[in-house]
Amino acid sequence: MIDFLQGTVTDVEGHRVVLSVHGVGFALLVPMGSCYQRDREATILTYMHWNQEQGPSLYGFSTALERTVFVMILECSGIGPKIALAVLADLGVERFLAAVQNGAEKELSSVSGIGAKKAEQMIVHLKHKVAKLIKSGVSIAHDGAAVQWQEVIQVLESLNYSKPEIHEAIKYVRETYQNSSTTFDQLIRYALSFLAKKS
Repeated sequence: MIDFLQGTVTDVEGHRVVLSVHGVGFALLVPMGSCYQRDREATILTYMHWNQEQGPSLYGFSTALERTVFVMILECSGIGPKIALAVLADLGVERFLAAVQNGAEKELSSVSGIGAKKAEQMIVHLKHKVAKLIKSGVSIAHDGAAVQWQEVIQVLESLNYSKPEIHEAIKYVRETYQNSSTTFDQLIRYALSFLAKKS
C-alpha cells in the first residue's frame, strides 16, 4: 500500500494530477486539481482503489482527514470513488460532515450522482461515524452555513432549475465566493447570474 507520494507536479488537468517521483510519473485523481501547480513540489496522501474491469486507480488527498472521509463515503452501499471524489470536490470535508450530522439531504443530493434516496441512506449509514469523528476533535462547517446552502438549493429548485444546473451553479458560487460573510441574498444573486449566462 502506497501511503503518500512526494515529488514534482508535472501536469494538472481537472481532477487529474501527475506527480513525478524519482523519474516515475504517478497519475492521481484528486478532489481539487486547482490546489496543485505545475513544477511545484507536493506531498500527496494516497488511496488505491481496485476495479475488477479497469484495474487500480490512485486517488490523492492533501490531508489525512480528507482521505479518511473519502474512505468513509466509499463504505456506503452503491457509492463508488467517482461519487466520493465529487462529494469532496463539491462540498469539502467540513460541509459534508455538517450535512451528515444535520441530516441535510438536500445538501448531499446537490452532488451529481446522489439522489434523495441515496442521500438519506448515506446519512443513516454515516451519522454514527461522523459523530465519532467530531467527538475526536474534528471541526465541521458552522450549522448556519450548511443550512444556508440548503436554502439556496431549495430556492433554485423552486425556480424549476434542473439538478445538473443547480449542481453547476452551487459549485461555481462555492469556488468563487468563499468569503464566510457572503449573505444569503448575495449567494442567490451569484447563482442566478451564473445560470443566466449559461442559458
